[in-house]
Amino acid sequence: MNDRGTRVLRLDALARVEGEAALHLRVQDGSVTETRLRIYEPPRFFEAFLIGRGHTEPPDITSRICGICPVAYQMSACQAIEKACGVTVDGSLSELRRLLYCGEWIESHALHIYLLHAPDFLGCADVVGLARDQRAAVERGLRIKQAGNAILEQLGGRPIHPVNVRVGGFYRTPAPAELRPLAERLWRAREDALETVRWVAAFDFPAAVCDHDLLALRDPGHYAIDSGTPAVMAAQKSPAPREFPVLDFEEHVREGQVPYSTALTATLDGRRVLTGPLARYAISGQWLHPVAAEAARDAGLGDPADGAVCDNPFRSIVVRAVEVVQAVEEALRIIDGYEPPSRPAVQVSPREAVGAGATEAPRGLLYHRYALAEDGTLTAARIVPPTAQNQTAIEEDVRRAVQARLDRTGPAADDEELTHLCERAIRNHDPCISCAAHFLDLTLDRT
Repeated sequence: MNDRGTRVLRLDALARVEGEAALHLRVQDGSVTETRLRIYEPPRFFEAFLIGRGHTEPPDITSRICGICPVAYQMSACQAIEKACGVTVDGSLSELRRLLYCGEWIESHALHIYLLHAPDFLGCADVVGLARDQRAAVERGLRIKQAGNAILEQLGGRPIHPVNVRVGGFYRTPAPAELRPLAERLWRAREDALETVRWVAAFDFPAAVCDHDLLALRDPGHYAIDSGTPAVMAAQKSPAPREFPVLDFEEHVREGQVPYSTALTATLDGRRVLTGPLARYAISGQWLHPVAAEAARDAGLGDPADGAVCDNPFRSIVVRAVEVVQAVEEALRIIDGYEPPSRPAVQVSPREAVGAGATEAPRGLLYHRYALAEDGTLTAARIVPPTAQNQTAIEEDVRRAVQARLDRTGPAADDEELTHLCERAIRNHDPCISCAAHFLDLTLDRT
């Protein structure tokens, strides 16, 4: 603190997010004049040390970028390599990949909802305090997460950084009998997931509206997870999202460097962009499973069949809960109809080409592009994670939340209240800061 008209607040450890960073917020004459999400984790140069590797290596290497969403990196990497090599993975192999991805959605969303985000709405400092007040709820969340982890372990070989995924498919595929125990767990998880939607829908949500352009994959007939075409819903929420080919992603999503962050930021055709649950619900909500769609309606999200859009970032926790229901229903469908493929993987022979792939990580659209030499050696690599795309939108959401509190009549907000508000606004988006290359220190300057 100082006595010269500027107040500086430092929060050395922002809890309940993945990764390390800082927030600098300047307030002058009652207005928020500067908001900086300063990601300061050292960059890990994954794109650089992929150069010179063989075309079969990106799924294993890039999965190490994140311990929470490794499947997203594996699936986007496989897509990009397979497209470069002119190979299509379909049938049972494609369904098994989608099942694996459902497992990641289930465990990642459950972790965020119960361990990271729910304490914000229930007056608890952390999940330990929440467990003292609502032990049954926390146990429910852990059961859901365990069900997701069980899928990852069965199909991927282990729940963190799976080792059974390869370009072209898997090293080993399961027999139907091996998936039946998963179905038994998922039926219990289904009830827990529906109860989760009811639980979070009853939270008290601050009023807020985000008007960022929304970006998500679109796969007509399916709630996009592991495939689709990038689609944009403009901030005006036009009823017809516009699409562009995955290979044109970098023509629309432009990355840039800001001096205060080790992570790149991004714009979509020069505008702020938000990817993740709110974008997916707006663009693909009409294709939710009937059980998930009914849960969304009952939770007050509107009717996704009529194009309902959730534009309150604080209610993103409700959308994530609905997505858990969706992932459980999808996993049950796949297991019920599973027929073992004739072989665990298709042959992916290298060639000189460029391929791009995109899937929906729990936090949003994840893009990979690779250029291959004739022998399969990688000559170029580009990875654009969702949190890097969302950074500017997160900063704007924080600014608006603080400004709305400063404009409110009544007692002035103290630094502790504003700090808590900033943390909540950031956690709405479940940033994976390590993926973005990495939030933990808040500085508030008041003039």
